[in-house]
Amino acid sequence: MTVPIAKAPPGFNRWDELHALLMASFAYMDGRIDPPSSLLRMDPQALADKARSETLLLATDRERIVGCLFLRADQDALYAGKLAVEPSVRGQGIARRLFEVAEEEARRAGLAFLELQTRIELTENHQTFARLGFVKTAVTAHAGYARPTSITMRRPVA
Repeated sequence: MTVPIAKAPPGFNRWDELHALLMASFAYMDGRIDPPSSLLRMDPQALADKARSETLLLATDRERIVGCLFLRADQDALYAGKLAVEPSVRGQGIARRLFEVAEEEARRAGLAFLELQTRIELTENHQTFARLGFVKTAVTAHAGYARPTSITMRRPVA
C-alpha cells in the first residue's frame, strides 16, 4: 500500500480519530508491558497539546488516517514517538515511509540521528526497528523501577 505521508495540516482537528488509531495500534501491549503505556493517560486533547510542541506526521489512505508518528528535536537527534499503524494495514511499508519522512525532517533540521524508545518486553518491535536501521544505544528504567523497562535505539541520518 502506498499512502501519502505529510505533516498534519494547519487547523488539523481529527484528534478523536487519531486517538482511536493510537489506542487500536497499542492495544497489543496491554498486559505485556510494565509500566503501562503513557498513551493510556492521554485523551484526544492531550494529543492536540502534544502536537503544538512536536511535529505530527500522518499517513492517510484517501481520507482515513492509517498511521502517525510524533517528532521532536532532542540534542543531536530527532526523537520519534507514538508510532502507530492501523492493525489492518500493518506490513505494507507504512512505518518505513513514516521513518523516511522523519529522516527528511531530521536532515532539514541538521540533526545527525533518528532516535526512539521501545519497551523491553516488545522483542518483535526491537526486530522491526533493527530492520529499519536502528541499533540499540541504551537500556533505561522508568522511575520507580529497578529493572530495565525501555531500550533506546538510533539510526544515523543519511
